[in-house]
Amino acid sequence: MSSPAAFERLHDIIRTLRSPEGCPWDREQTPESLRGNLLEEAYELVEAIDEKDPAHVREEAGDLYLLVTMIAHMYEEHGDFTVADSLESISDKLVRRHPHVFADSDASTPDAVIRQWNEIKETVEGRRPKDSVLDSVSRALPPLERAYKLQKKAAKAGFDWTDVRDVFAKLREEIEETEEARGSGDPAEIEAEIGDILFSAVNLSRVLGVDPAVALHGAVERFSRRFRHVEKGMARDGLPLRADNMARMDALWNEAKAGEGRGRPTG
Repeated sequence: MSSPAAFERLHDIIRTLRSPEGCPWDREQTPESLRGNLLEEAYELVEAIDEKDPAHVREEAGDLYLLVTMIAHMYEEHGDFTVADSLESISDKLVRRHPHVFADSDASTPDAVIRQWNEIKETVEGRRPKDSVLDSVSRALPPLERAYKLQKKAAKAGFDWTDVRDVFAKLREEIEETEEARGSGDPAEIEAEIGDILFSAVNLSRVLGVDPAVALHGAVERFSRRFRHVEKGMARDGLPLRADNMARMDALWNEAKAGEGRGRPTG
Protein backbone atom coordinates (compact mmCIF):
# COMPACT_ATOMS: atom_id res chain seq x y z
CA MET A 1 0.00 0.00 0.00
CA SER A 2 1.31 3.46 -0.85
CA SER A 3 1.94 6.05 1.86
CA PRO A 4 -0.97 8.31 0.75
CA ALA A 5 -3.37 5.35 0.72
CA ALA A 6 -2.13 4.15 4.11
CA PHE A 7 -2.58 7.60 5.63
CA GLU A 8 -6.06 7.96 4.15
CA ARG A 9 -7.00 4.56 5.63
CA LEU A 10 -5.81 5.73 9.04
CA HIS A 11 -7.78 8.96 8.73
CA ASP A 12 -10.90 7.05 7.65
CA ILE A 13 -10.61 4.79 10.69
CA ILE A 14 -10.29 7.84 12.95
CA ARG A 15 -13.38 9.39 11.32
CA THR A 16 -15.30 6.19 12.04
CA LEU A 17 -14.09 5.98 15.64
CA ARG A 18 -15.13 9.61 16.25
CA SER A 19 -18.52 9.20 14.56
CA PRO A 20 -21.80 8.67 16.46
CA GLU A 21 -21.59 4.98 15.48
CA GLY A 22 -17.99 4.76 16.60
CA CYS A 23 -16.20 4.16 19.91
CA PRO A 24 -17.47 5.84 23.11
CA TRP A 25 -13.94 6.29 24.42
CA ASP A 26 -12.62 7.85 21.20
CA ARG A 27 -15.62 10.19 20.91
CA GLU A 28 -15.02 11.39 24.46
CA GLN A 29 -11.41 12.45 23.85
CA THR A 30 -10.26 16.04 23.33
CA PRO A 31 -6.89 17.52 22.35
CA GLU A 32 -6.38 18.35 26.02
CA SER A 33 -7.16 14.82 27.20
CA LEU A 34 -4.63 13.35 24.76
CA ARG A 35 -1.68 15.54 25.75
CA GLY A 36 -0.32 12.99 28.21
CA ASN A 37 -0.73 10.16 25.71
CA LEU A 38 1.15 12.21 23.14
CA LEU A 39 4.13 12.69 25.45
CA GLU A 40 4.08 9.05 26.52
CA GLU A 41 4.03 7.77 22.94
CA ALA A 42 6.83 10.15 21.95
CA TYR A 43 9.00 8.76 24.75
CA GLU A 44 8.13 5.20 23.76
CA LEU A 45 9.24 5.97 20.22
CA VAL A 46 12.52 7.36 21.57
CA GLU A 47 12.95 4.16 23.61
CA ALA A 48 12.36 2.02 20.52
CA ILE A 49 14.94 4.05 18.58
CA ASP A 50 17.44 3.60 21.42
CA GLU A 51 16.80 -0.15 21.35
CA LYS A 52 17.67 -0.14 17.63
CA ASP A 53 14.62 -2.33 17.03
CA PRO A 54 13.02 -1.40 13.67
CA ALA A 55 9.88 -3.44 14.34
CA HIS A 56 9.34 -1.63 17.64
CA VAL A 57 10.06 1.74 15.99
CA ARG A 58 7.46 0.95 13.32
CA GLU A 59 4.85 0.19 15.99
CA GLU A 60 5.60 3.25 18.13
CA ALA A 61 5.77 5.57 15.10
CA GLY A 62 2.32 4.29 14.17
CA ASP A 63 1.00 5.10 17.65
CA LEU A 64 2.36 8.63 17.32
CA TYR A 65 0.83 9.04 13.84
CA LEU A 66 -2.50 7.96 15.34
CA LEU A 67 -2.47 10.56 18.10
CA VAL A 68 -1.25 13.42 15.91
CA THR A 69 -3.84 12.62 13.24
CA MET A 70 -6.63 12.22 15.76
CA ILE A 71 -5.80 15.56 17.41
CA ALA A 72 -5.72 17.34 14.04
CA HIS A 73 -9.01 15.65 13.11
CA MET A 74 -10.61 17.01 16.27
CA TYR A 75 -9.80 20.54 15.13
CA GLU A 76 -11.19 19.66 11.72
CA GLU A 77 -14.44 18.59 13.39
CA HIS A 78 -14.69 22.02 15.02
CA GLY A 79 -13.97 23.83 11.76
CA ASP A 80 -10.67 25.33 12.91
CA PHE A 81 -8.54 23.70 10.19
CA THR A 82 -8.43 20.40 8.34
CA VAL A 83 -5.92 17.59 8.57
CA ALA A 84 -4.95 18.45 4.98
CA ASP A 85 -4.39 22.08 6.02
CA SER A 86 -1.92 20.94 8.66
CA LEU A 87 -0.05 18.71 6.20
CA GLU A 88 0.02 21.43 3.53
CA SER A 89 1.25 23.94 6.09
CA ILE A 90 4.27 21.86 7.09
CA SER A 91 5.04 21.02 3.45
CA ASP A 92 4.96 24.70 2.50
CA LYS A 93 7.16 25.55 5.46
CA LEU A 94 9.74 22.90 4.57
CA VAL A 95 9.99 24.13 0.99
CA ARG A 96 10.12 27.78 2.07
CA ARG A 97 12.83 27.19 4.66
CA HIS A 98 15.00 25.03 2.40
CA PRO A 99 15.71 27.35 -0.55
CA HIS A 100 19.15 25.72 -0.83
CA VAL A 101 17.28 22.56 -1.87
CA PHE A 102 14.16 23.86 -3.63
CA ALA A 103 15.46 27.20 -4.98
CA ASP A 104 18.78 28.89 -5.67
CA SER A 105 20.09 29.74 -2.19
CA ASP A 106 23.49 28.49 -1.06
CA ALA A 107 23.78 26.92 2.39
CA SER A 108 26.39 24.21 2.35
CA THR A 109 26.91 23.61 6.09
CA PRO A 110 24.52 22.80 8.96
CA ASP A 111 25.33 26.14 10.65
CA ALA A 112 24.56 28.04 7.44
CA VAL A 113 21.26 26.18 7.15
CA ILE A 114 20.27 27.17 10.69
CA ARG A 115 21.18 30.85 10.07
CA GLN A 116 19.18 30.84 6.86
CA TRP A 117 16.25 29.11 8.61
CA ASN A 118 16.12 31.82 11.28
CA GLU A 119 16.46 34.63 8.71
CA ILE A 120 13.53 33.24 6.72
CA LYS A 121 11.40 33.07 9.87
CA GLU A 122 12.03 36.77 10.51
CA THR A 123 12.29 38.35 7.05
CA VAL A 124 9.94 36.15 4.98
CA GLU A 125 7.45 34.91 7.54
CA GLY A 126 7.53 38.07 9.63
CA ARG A 127 8.09 36.36 12.92
CA ARG A 128 9.25 38.64 15.70
CA PRO A 129 12.87 38.09 16.72
CA LYS A 130 13.21 36.46 20.11
CA ASP A 131 13.81 38.75 23.08
CA SER A 132 16.20 36.16 24.49
CA VAL A 133 18.22 33.30 23.07
CA LEU A 134 16.30 31.16 25.55
CA ASP A 135 12.90 31.99 24.04
CA SER A 136 13.21 29.26 21.42
CA VAL A 137 13.15 26.59 24.13
CA SER A 138 9.55 25.52 24.72
CA ARG A 139 8.17 25.94 28.23
CA ALA A 140 6.08 22.82 27.59
CA LEU A 141 9.14 20.54 27.62
CA PRO A 142 9.61 18.27 30.64
CA PRO A 143 11.93 20.01 33.15
CA LEU A 144 14.94 17.76 32.50
CA GLU A 145 14.89 18.33 28.74
CA ARG A 146 14.14 22.04 29.16
CA ALA A 147 17.07 22.51 31.55
CA TYR A 148 19.40 20.78 29.10
CA LYS A 149 18.24 22.86 26.14
CA LEU A 150 18.37 26.14 28.08
CA GLN A 151 21.93 25.40 29.14
CA LYS A 152 22.92 24.55 25.56
CA LYS A 153 21.44 27.83 24.31
CA ALA A 154 23.27 29.85 26.99
CA ALA A 155 26.53 27.99 26.28
CA LYS A 156 26.23 28.71 22.55
CA ALA A 157 26.01 32.41 23.47
CA GLY A 158 29.29 32.10 25.37
CA PHE A 159 27.81 31.74 28.87
CA ASP A 160 29.52 28.53 29.89
CA TRP A 161 32.07 26.96 32.16
CA THR A 162 35.67 27.00 30.95
CA ASP A 163 36.90 24.19 33.20
CA VAL A 164 34.96 21.00 33.89
CA ARG A 165 36.47 20.89 37.38
CA ASP A 166 34.44 23.98 38.23
CA VAL A 167 31.27 22.13 37.23
CA PHE A 168 32.10 19.28 39.60
CA ALA A 169 32.81 21.85 42.32
CA LYS A 170 29.48 23.56 41.67
CA LEU A 171 27.62 20.27 42.06
CA ARG A 172 29.40 19.58 45.36
CA GLU A 173 28.57 23.12 46.49
CA GLU A 174 24.87 22.60 45.77
CA ILE A 175 24.87 19.33 47.71
CA GLU A 176 26.45 21.08 50.71
CA GLU A 177 23.87 23.86 50.51
CA THR A 178 21.11 21.25 50.47
CA GLU A 179 22.54 19.68 53.62
CA GLU A 180 22.49 23.11 55.27
CA ALA A 181 18.89 23.71 54.08
CA ARG A 182 17.85 20.38 55.57
CA GLY A 183 19.13 21.61 58.91
CA SER A 184 16.95 24.71 58.66
CA GLY A 185 13.84 22.59 58.17
CA ASP A 186 12.41 25.05 55.62
CA PRO A 187 10.60 22.98 52.94
CA ALA A 188 10.75 25.78 50.34
CA GLU A 189 14.48 26.22 50.83
CA ILE A 190 15.10 22.48 50.65
CA GLU A 191 13.06 22.26 47.45
CA ALA A 192 15.03 25.13 45.90
CA GLU A 193 18.36 23.53 46.77
CA ILE A 194 17.27 20.13 45.43
CA GLY A 195 16.35 21.93 42.20
CA ASP A 196 19.83 23.46 42.09
CA ILE A 197 21.41 20.01 42.52
CA LEU A 198 19.38 18.63 39.62
CA PHE A 199 20.14 21.63 37.42
CA SER A 200 23.87 21.33 38.21
CA ALA A 201 23.79 17.60 37.44
CA VAL A 202 22.22 18.37 34.06
CA ASN A 203 24.96 20.94 33.47
CA LEU A 204 27.67 18.41 34.31
CA SER A 205 26.06 15.91 31.96
CA ARG A 206 26.04 18.49 29.16
CA VAL A 207 29.66 19.53 29.72
CA LEU A 208 30.72 15.87 29.61
CA GLY A 209 28.86 15.37 26.33
CA VAL A 210 26.06 13.21 27.72
CA ASP A 211 22.35 13.73 27.07
CA PRO A 212 20.90 13.77 30.62
CA ALA A 213 17.54 12.35 29.52
CA VAL A 214 19.29 9.36 27.94
CA ALA A 215 21.51 8.97 31.02
CA LEU A 216 18.54 9.09 33.39
CA HIS A 217 16.62 6.63 31.23
CA GLY A 218 19.54 4.22 31.51
CA ALA A 219 19.67 4.68 35.28
CA VAL A 220 15.93 4.03 35.60
CA GLU A 221 16.24 0.87 33.51
CA ARG A 222 19.15 -0.34 35.65
CA PHE A 223 17.23 0.36 38.85
CA SER A 224 14.17 -1.48 37.55
CA ARG A 225 16.22 -4.48 36.42
CA ARG A 226 18.15 -4.74 39.69
CA PHE A 227 15.11 -4.25 41.92
CA ARG A 228 13.27 -7.01 40.07
CA HIS A 229 16.28 -9.23 40.82
CA VAL A 230 15.96 -8.28 44.48
CA GLU A 231 12.25 -9.13 44.46
CA LYS A 232 12.88 -12.54 42.91
CA GLY A 233 15.71 -13.30 45.31
CA MET A 234 13.68 -12.33 48.37
CA ALA A 235 10.77 -14.46 47.17
CA ARG A 236 13.16 -17.39 46.62
CA ASP A 237 14.54 -16.93 50.15
CA GLY A 238 11.05 -16.65 51.63
CA LEU A 239 11.77 -13.18 53.00
CA PRO A 240 9.40 -10.19 52.89
CA LEU A 241 10.44 -6.88 51.33
CA ARG A 242 10.86 -4.66 54.39
CA ALA A 243 13.45 -2.50 56.11
CA ASP A 244 14.67 -5.09 58.62
CA ASN A 245 15.73 -7.31 55.70
CA MET A 246 17.75 -4.53 54.09
CA ALA A 247 21.07 -6.36 54.43
CA ARG A 248 19.81 -9.24 52.30
CA MET A 249 18.17 -6.90 49.80
CA ASP A 250 21.42 -4.93 49.50
CA ALA A 251 23.36 -8.15 48.88
CA LEU A 252 20.94 -9.12 46.12
CA TRP A 253 21.22 -5.63 44.62
CA ASN A 254 25.00 -5.91 44.50
CA GLU A 255 24.64 -9.40 43.02
CA ALA A 256 22.50 -7.97 40.22
CA LYS A 257 24.97 -5.17 39.64
CA ALA A 258 27.94 -7.54 39.55
CA GLY A 259 26.07 -9.63 37.00
CA GLU A 260 25.96 -6.60 34.72
CA GLY A 261 29.74 -6.38 34.78
CA ARG A 262 29.87 -2.87 36.20
CA GLY A 263 32.57 -3.89 38.67
CA ARG A 264 31.84 -1.75 41.74
CA PRO A 265 29.92 -3.13 44.73
CA THR A 266 27.86 -0.03 45.54
CA GLY A 267 25.93 2.75 43.80
